[in-house]
Amino acid sequence: MAAALIWIPLLSGLLTGLGGTKAQQTTLHPLVGRIFVHTLDHETFLHLPEHVAVPPTTPITYQAHLQGYPDLPRWLRYTQRSPHHPGFLYGTPTPEDRGRQVIEVIAYNRDNFDTTRQRLVLLIGDPEGPLIPYQAEFLVRSHDVEEVLPSTPASRFLTALGGLWELGELQLLNITSALDRGGRVPLPIEGRKEGVYIKVGSASPFSTCLKMVASPDSHARCAQGQPPLLSCYDTLAPHFRVDWCNVSLVDKSVPEPADEVPTPGDGILEHDLFFCPPTEAPARDFLTDALVTLLVPLLVALLLTLLLAYIMCCRREGRLKRDLATSDFALGSWQRLPPQSTPRSTRKPGGQPGRKWPRQVAGRMA
Repeated sequence: MAAALIWIPLLSGLLTGLGGTKAQQTTLHPLVGRIFVHTLDHETFLHLPEHVAVPPTTPITYQAHLQGYPDLPRWLRYTQRSPHHPGFLYGTPTPEDRGRQVIEVIAYNRDNFDTTRQRLVLLIGDPEGPLIPYQAEFLVRSHDVEEVLPSTPASRFLTALGGLWELGELQLLNITSALDRGGRVPLPIEGRKEGVYIKVGSASPFSTCLKMVASPDSHARCAQGQPPLLSCYDTLAPHFRVDWCNVSLVDKSVPEPADEVPTPGDGILEHDLFFCPPTEAPARDFLTDALVTLLVPLLVALLLTLLLAYIMCCRREGRLKRDLATSDFALGSWQRLPPQSTPRSTRKPGGQPGRKWPRQVAGRMA
């Protein structure tokens, strides 16, 4: 009862805050095929005067969803390490996601249960500039997804990757947590990270170093537990520990061949040495086969039925003949005597009960 009295004012304050909060609106412009990252900072959602700094220990959690729906769009993800860290909305829109999407974000202050609403208007359009047909994806095991979403670590990764991919300008295409790709949660040991997949693209072809990493020889060495072939200096180390056995290269400069439309045939199989069906089938009369299949079991069943009826009904010998052929001692005929011959219980002179046997039974036993 006391717990209910404590939660009633808290819930009423939460509902009051939700009803009286005016949603802020921000317009953003994500691009198709490019990574979109929006940071949910505590300073944006806390109602504090301008001269008051945001307490670093204020715990705030966020809830984001597409307007009119309970969840986010399929291309957008949300992550937050803890209530004391900022939240991130990130993802890469596809051509099917072009247009206007509204994301509603609600921030909860875990200290005083204040709530703040924010509306993000996403105007998704096509990117400008040349196409990016050359794409490479790297598995970075030394970072979590929250550590590479800010602009500074992402720019540092692109700069370090420029030493391996010297030609052209690199673009960050997608960032995905290794847990979303089937990875396991690491043990709570210092230095263990979840891992993150980073996809980078460029309008220039792959360098010789990247081609050698993704070659069949390198994959064979990785299958044997050996490090892959790397003909250049690893400029990503030591800040980014890349798993070079999980590097994938995609070349979209060559258009994929269109799927051939199947041509309907006439329904007749072509001549084959292993399948030569007869051209003509002779006419057959299946009446005899049907009669044999049905009548033979019925005749056998009828004969067995007649035999069983003869044995059960015509071969009975009768009780009298059975009693005459059976010895009196084995038959125990004293149990089958008529009611007037039933033995009566008597008492002997000594006071103990006795049994008076009929004369017929006494004579037989003698």
